[in-house]
Amino acid sequence: MKFTTFHKEGKDRLGLVDGAHVIDFNKAQPQVDADLRLALKSGVDLAAAAKNALSSNAERLPMASLHISALIPEPGKIICLGLNYFDHAKEGGRDKPEYPWFFLRSATSLLAPNEDAILPIVSERLDYEAELAVVIGKTVKHATIENALDCVFGYSCFNDISVRDYQKKTPQWTIGKNFDKTGGFGPVLVTADELPAGAEGLSIQTRLNGQVMQSANTRDMIWGVAETIKLLTECVTLEPGDVIVMGTPAGVGQARTPPVWMRHDDTIEIEIENIGLLRNKIKAEVI
Repeated sequence: MKFTTFHKEGKDRLGLVDGAHVIDFNKAQPQVDADLRLALKSGVDLAAAAKNALSSNAERLPMASLHISALIPEPGKIICLGLNYFDHAKEGGRDKPEYPWFFLRSATSLLAPNEDAILPIVSERLDYEAELAVVIGKTVKHATIENALDCVFGYSCFNDISVRDYQKKTPQWTIGKNFDKTGGFGPVLVTADELPAGAEGLSIQTRLNGQVMQSANTRDMIWGVAETIKLLTECVTLEPGDVIVMGTPAGVGQARTPPVWMRHDDTIEIEIENIGLLRNKIKAEVI
């Protein structure tokens, strides 16, 4: 199954994707909350509700006509990994980390599909990062490698757009990863049952103005989804609607000679095999 979030009549609505169309899931199945995070937290059987909605005569809205929002506009936690591909660690002059470089994003940094990403007035060093996003569906603490994937509801695309000079102002990356409108997220979630375990073996690619900048495979991650969940839940309780962003492969703009920074009116696309295509334009900030 595929889900999306769209904005209608001043509110975000959870959508169930049916081909090129979308069902307003809450309207078709009122027991399902209109917010994906709250729907997951409620414990409602989303799979059964989705099957009922798909087999019904519920209204189908053309997806191309909808204003798509960030997949989860306000996740509980957004936990990101740095340096989680061998080639990306190498291009940054580092060996394989001994432990994942975790950092957090805030909800205010999220960016909807097709929405303009902001090139901030204080920097010209805006960089792209294609990443796999993991959406948690069940509360979990002290997961094992064997059961970690049981808590995953599905997967989506993420662009961990980074303001590199601000990222390097401090030993911690937080400030450079939390500028407004820099965390592209969506447009769809594909449930875990429709993908290989841990979303392993999927091609992942970035295109800047149509030119391929990153091209890799999720099997190249240093820490896969199951191991990442195991390590995180040694410390943190993961809850429904939390998001883990799994790191980027080689080819980022800052590692190129000369560096490639995203500019006003650029188009950036992130595509992950069997999941979807996330597209955004870059617009200079106006104050």
